[in-house]
Amino acid sequence: MKVLLAHTPQMRRDYYGERSLNGLRAVADVRLYEGDAALDAAALVEAAADVDIIVADRMTEGRGEIFPLLPKLRAFVRCAVDIRNIDVAAASAAGVLVTQASAGFVQSVAELALGFMVDLSRGVSRATADYHAGRAPEVVMGRQLAGSTIGIIGYGSIGRYLAGIAKVLGMKVLVADPFVTPDDAAIRHVPLDDLLARADYVVCLAIANAETENLIGQAALARMQTHAFFINLSRGNLVDEAALAAALRESRIAGAAMDVGRAPDQMPAPELAKLGNVIATPHVGGLTPQAIEHQSSETVRQVAKIVAGEIPVGAVNAEHWTRRPRP
Repeated sequence: MKVLLAHTPQMRRDYYGERSLNGLRAVADVRLYEGDAALDAAALVEAAADVDIIVADRMTEGRGEIFPLLPKLRAFVRCAVDIRNIDVAAASAAGVLVTQASAGFVQSVAELALGFMVDLSRGVSRATADYHAGRAPEVVMGRQLAGSTIGIIGYGSIGRYLAGIAKVLGMKVLVADPFVTPDDAAIRHVPLDDLLARADYVVCLAIANAETENLIGQAALARMQTHAFFINLSRGNLVDEAALAAALRESRIAGAAMDVGRAPDQMPAPELAKLGNVIATPHVGGLTPQAIEHQSSETVRQVAKIVAGEIPVGAVNAEHWTRRPRP
């Protein structure tokens, strides 16, 4: 079977890797996309005209109109957990299987959250920038994590792992999640409003959906303490960026750190990232070799199953897979 690996060369190097590419070539005839710009819907239809399987990164548009235009396509394999760039209903109507990878970036993202907390508390980035510019940094009193309170919004895999780290560091841990109750007596399960009012560090790890759109807006930010920091490692959709910018400019909260935002490819918005009390990274929370290989190698196993006509782990619409190969 023919497979289109839809990553650009740069994304292929950063988010797929040679080992997984070799593994994919061992189970299918692989075509590589060599363009510098991510494939939009029209370009994807052209590039995948005669392929059986698309293995897609987060920038590839799996819009609804592509599926009727790709009659040979059997599966759309997403090399990540987030499949919001795929119209699953349209794929199902066309009989195309959609798969997703499991989370392999739990430790990586949680460690970045820890780095953000230390940097926000101790001014590491600020002092470094001053030294690089030949300026004498201002000496500012810091805050230690031990004894401070972390509020984790969303108690999924990353939230649970981060809570464990925070406990070891001697932090008080609050969690707000309407669907999960922690089974650890040392972790307080509280309403979101209480968490916002009590936490020294508010870490947003909730899933992005219609219910969490602009979850952190003017009202939520107004509940935070003026010395508190806001950290977003989920998706930009959860934050009203105008409200956050206003809170930061007016010092209604002490600062923020973000790895995501509403700029293209879920990057932090430049207007927010340039503020002096903001730390921003370019959507690299899961960009470590261990995290990337976990997900890319999973797509290899999924493609092998699809080629064999079997339903792979990670299938999200198996009941609608009418273009399934016969074993």
